[in-house]
Amino acid sequence: MSETLQATDVDAAPEADEAPPARSGSSEDLLVQEGDIAGDYLERLLDLLDYDGDIDLDVEAGRAIVSIDGGDDLEKLVGPRGSVLESLQELTRLAVQQETGVRSRLMLDIAGWRANRRAELAELGRTTAEKVAASGEKVRLHPMTPFERKVVHDAVAAVAGVHSESEGEEPQRRVVVLPKP
Repeated sequence: MSETLQATDVDAAPEADEAPPARSGSSEDLLVQEGDIAGDYLERLLDLLDYDGDIDLDVEAGRAIVSIDGGDDLEKLVGPRGSVLESLQELTRLAVQQETGVRSRLMLDIAGWRANRRAELAELGRTTAEKVAASGEKVRLHPMTPFERKVVHDAVAAVAGVHSESEGEEPQRRVVVLPKP
């Protein structure tokens, strides 16, 4: 068994004297490279966990998007309120950075959680903004991750007569929706 682990470790780890791959070409090519590296990293992780999942790579809005769908166990990789997903995204970004030498902004979605959460938050932002526009009273939302706050800010920006700000310190940072003066 130790031979298998050693062989796997050798296969997965780059040689110490290997230079990171050269980063040349268009920015979309670089994002595709990031997605490929992330996909390989996540595929190895799924294999180690013995989880099933299909990995999809895309480039959208200037960042690599990696999504894993299809396996019954994938919900465990999301965790409560996406906490495990956020951690896996950060580890995947670090794996890409190790290969390329450049900090990655890739987004990871597992079992459609982030896409579903984005729709929920956009609705929350829109309805809250409409209430603030009608009442003239500011509303403080519950603490959110940076991803969640960005989605809410974007939704609020689409409603006339209101604006939003973030207040507080992590992990208690929240969106406040205010009427425009």
